[in-house]
Amino acid sequence: MLEVLRQPLETGCVTISRASGSCTFPARFILCAAMNPCPCGRGEVELGCVCKLEEKRRYLKKLSGPLLDRIDLHVEVRQLSQDELINVPAGEPSAVIRQRVIAARKIQEARFSGIRGVYCNARMGSRELQQYCRLTPASEMLLRQAINRFKLSPRAYDRILKVARTIADLAGIAEIPESAVFEAINYRKAGF
Repeated sequence: MLEVLRQPLETGCVTISRASGSCTFPARFILCAAMNPCPCGRGEVELGCVCKLEEKRRYLKKLSGPLLDRIDLHVEVRQLSQDELINVPAGEPSAVIRQRVIAARKIQEARFSGIRGVYCNARMGSRELQQYCRLTPASEMLLRQAINRFKLSPRAYDRILKVARTIADLAGIAEIPESAVFEAINYRKAGF
């Protein structure tokens, strides 16, 4: 069933076809998905995983490469230790994070104010990517290495640029620093 989401994720619309005709509807959405690292859910022998390597591979192959390629952030969340569960460190308050997100969205709204249909980094097309996601030579070299090492597609390249631009916006930085590109690459490679 997830495979039918590929086109709506890409185009932002869905077409329903019937004998009497077809209709296209808007379908912009945020896909948040989660899956276990293996069939038993533990993932590591130390945690009691009994899955064979081939079972793990088969389980992970349930999601196609083209679908994974359309998901911007791939984050692996490891199981917490007993100490980590009991002694939870104080994190950044949600209100502070919210203000940073609001500020980043205002930056994006101002950046794209004259461009029809684009109001945030995720909606950028190739023209906007070229204009607003210029890389330093060091960032470009890092991205080239990632493309070669992880065999990234052109779609993955575009999505890395969009995520890196967003990371820079969240930090309030006009240029995309190498650290933002590195972080965006890390969000991609966790899914491969």
